[in-house]
Amino acid sequence: MNTLPIIDITPLYQDDPAARQAVARQIDAACRQWGFYYIKGHPIAASRIAELKAIAEDFFARPAEEKLRIDITQSAHHRGYGAIATEQLDPSRPSDLKETFDMGFHMDAQHPDVLAKKPLRGPNRHPDIPGWETLLQQHYQDMHQLSLTLLRAMAEALGIEEDFFDRRFAEPISVFRMIHYPPRQSASSADQQGAGAHTDYGCVTLLYQDNAGGLQVQSLDGEWIDAPPIEDTYVVNIGDMMARWSNDRYKSTPHRVISPLGVDRYSMPFFAEPHPDTEISCLPNCSGQDNPARYPAVSCSAYMLSRFADTYAYRREEAKA
Repeated sequence: MNTLPIIDITPLYQDDPAARQAVARQIDAACRQWGFYYIKGHPIAASRIAELKAIAEDFFARPAEEKLRIDITQSAHHRGYGAIATEQLDPSRPSDLKETFDMGFHMDAQHPDVLAKKPLRGPNRHPDIPGWETLLQQHYQDMHQLSLTLLRAMAEALGIEEDFFDRRFAEPISVFRMIHYPPRQSASSADQQGAGAHTDYGCVTLLYQDNAGGLQVQSLDGEWIDAPPIEDTYVVNIGDMMARWSNDRYKSTPHRVISPLGVDRYSMPFFAEPHPDTEISCLPNCSGQDNPARYPAVSCSAYMLSRFADTYAYRREEAKA
């Protein structure tokens, strides 16, 4: 059936090894077949989501000149506000009909990695809105912990050490993003989508989406199917780095957003990505004599920067400079 599985992860927070293993098997099956699934039973409160959505609506409704004070194209480490059409996820279509705010793992300007100008390292850049930074920083930490909970279950399913991902996700380059999709009527052309068809770059994405709808996932037979909002769930999907790590045992599945008619859409993905120096190479148990490793080893930061250059015009210009 062309419907994404819904997995109750409550047992991952309980002391019942058999129940945890059952959840890990469900996650493994979903990652193999779809690369996408919903989770329920997670610890992110509905009240937190409501706070975040309210503050996102407030921020995106502000004048462009105020939002552009933290313009992402002026950031050396990809933090801040991205105006409409800053991204082009599908190179065959116009740039995306969305605006964004990105934050990551905060490092003070005097941190040795920042002083050394290591890529994707630096302080966050927040708008001057009371309570914003405290709320988002707490949510970033909570989403990081939720992603580690899922990654531990995946480690069990993959037959590797339970703390394999914990060790590699210390001081990660994970990103929490807020996205505003204006109504479809504001598109520059009929070909402009909210988010063009793409695969995610990192390891695991956890997505909150509001009730507007519009997310679509490509099935194995190439059909685009809706992934509608389901109350109190997150949509989880595999990204390209995890596909490389698992030698394509886990699928990084194309997906897109068709902007809804007549309403604004808000979503909040958390992109779980490891420490930038992490080597992404074929995991044990994911290759064999009849299934050799399909990808060369690459560092997390090198892979991410190569993908950013494909998506962001300002990154392409930087690469040329």
